This record gives sequence, C-alpha cells and structure tokens, in this order.
Amino acid sequence: MRPFGRTVGIMRIVIAGGHGQIALRLERLLSARGDEVAGIIRSLEQGDDLRAAGAEPVLLDLESASVEEVAAHLQGADAAVFAAGAGPGSGAARKDTVDRGAAVLFADAAVRARVRRFLVVSSMGADPTHQGDDVFDVYQRAKGEADAYVTRQEALDWTILRPGMLTNDAGTGLVRLEAHTGRGAIPRDDVAAVLAELVDTPATAGLTLELISGSTPVSVAVKSVAGN
Repeated sequence: MRPFGRTVGIMRIVIAGGHGQIALRLERLLSARGDEVAGIIRSLEQGDDLRAAGAEPVLLDLESASVEEVAAHLQGADAAVFAAGAGPGSGAARKDTVDRGAAVLFADAAVRARVRRFLVVSSMGADPTHQGDDVFDVYQRAKGEADAYVTRQEALDWTILRPGMLTNDAGTGLVRLEAHTGRGAIPRDDVAAVLAELVDTPATAGLTLELISGSTPVSVAVKSVAGN
C-alpha cells in the first residue's frame, strides 16, 4: 500500500536509461514508496547498481532493439520514463541515435504496449530548429526533435520535463516548475523528486515544463502546474 496521502495503488514503472544519474535517484524514490520499478540498461555490469536502488535491471540496447522488443518489456507497465542520454563525451552521431532515436523508439513501444503515462527527461533549450554544428547544438536539436515527436502521439499522456543545469548538490525539495522558468541550476535529487511526483499526476499530461531550483515544495509545484 502507498503511504498516507497517495491516491493511487502500486504502479509498475519502466525507465529507459536506468543507470543514469537521475534514473538511479528516481528508482530509489519509486521503490522506497512501494512501486515496482524496472530500468533498461545496456551493460550487465550496471545491474548491481539498479538492484541496490530497488529496481529490476532489464538488459536491452535501445540503439539496436526493435519496437516489438522494447514493447515486450513495457507490457503491463503503468508508466514509462525516458531518462536515457548519450552522455558527456559522446559524439554527434550518438546524440542522434540515443537522444532522438531511442526516445522515438521508446515512445513507439509505449504506444504499442498501450502504456499511456509517458515522461521525458529533456533539456532546457531543446529545439528541433536549434542552429549550430557543435555537439551541444546537435544534442539540443536531437532533444527537440524527440520532444516534438512525443507531443504528436495522441495515444500517450505525455509530460516533458526540461531541467536547467544539473548539479550533484543535495536536493532541497524546493523548486520552480513552470512552462518557462529562465535559466538556472537544479540538483539531480530534485529532478528525480519532481519526476516521481509527475508519474502520479496525470493532470500534467500535455505539458512541457522547465525546472530549476526555487522556493516551492515539489508536491506543491506539481499540483500548481496541474491546476490542482
């Protein structure tokens, strides 16, 4: 059973990019509150970290898997979270295959598996029309193209979260969550906390939200954008 104040039962949540820094934090939060969590990883060596976070590791390469293969792992899930990324040091090609291609694949698989609740960890400034040829420019375009694709999927109750500059500072639980916040930093702890709240708040479906540190408690910030 969920703790007092929760309005939904135990959920099964599948996270793409399950070994990422935000994903591991999110897995700990979701499993601690009683959810069933699975994290998609591309290396067996990452499995122990997921199990330590309370998540079930799922070995699958989103750069080579088919829609059917991904959908098979999404069967029966209540929500899907795309938190994968090519990561620092990767070149432009992998920004396209992971940050865009894998996100599109994961969305298609969610539709195939009839998983309606779909969250995307994007990037502030993501824009399919972003100009420039540097790797970061390619990254912003790839994220923007992926976001645009997700927003066209009528079978998904999607929410896109665009955090500001990520830090490893301890989370404060105080954020600013709006359609447009302006630039700012945000601890990964607080990004994970917002994602955990968004999973439970389908009234945020159809929203693209920016996130930076602020003065509003996470639960209040999410309820505010949901119109509650």
